[in-house]
Amino acid sequence: MSWHHGAVNAAPRDEPAASADEETEIAARLRLVIGRLNRRIRIDGRESVPPLQLSAMVTVEEFGPLRLSELARREAVSVPTMSRVLAALDEQGLVVRTPDPQDARGVLVTLSDDGERRLAQVRSHRTALVARRLGRLDTAQRASLLAALPALEALLVDEP
Repeated sequence: MSWHHGAVNAAPRDEPAASADEETEIAARLRLVIGRLNRRIRIDGRESVPPLQLSAMVTVEEFGPLRLSELARREAVSVPTMSRVLAALDEQGLVVRTPDPQDARGVLVTLSDDGERRLAQVRSHRTALVARRLGRLDTAQRASLLAALPALEALLVDEP
């Protein structure tokens, strides 16, 4: 792969795989640009929902209804931490807690209608922020990003 002037050009399939040093450079640059872009979007977005609360809302939307312990496991935080996150979300009216029909001691968490609306607003706002940044790129750079999306999306798939 070539990394000239910030553009990514995919190598033809018949070229040899990148060396270990090239792989490390690609990994480091990708980590840095994704991390910084993500931070920029969070800062520019000025959302009223902190990152862990937002992440928990996305997880509840995707996998809910969830028990507190399952949500904590999926978010890789302790149960007491997730309990505080849910208390804050509940206080804002963004989640609904209902008794778990399979365990009277447990509760299931789902997004409230307000939670679904807030999540949609945050996504829309963040998408607009990224779109503005994309607007600063030239046609070739946008085409490179479009071509790279399947590879970037493949990085999201966990190994078996």
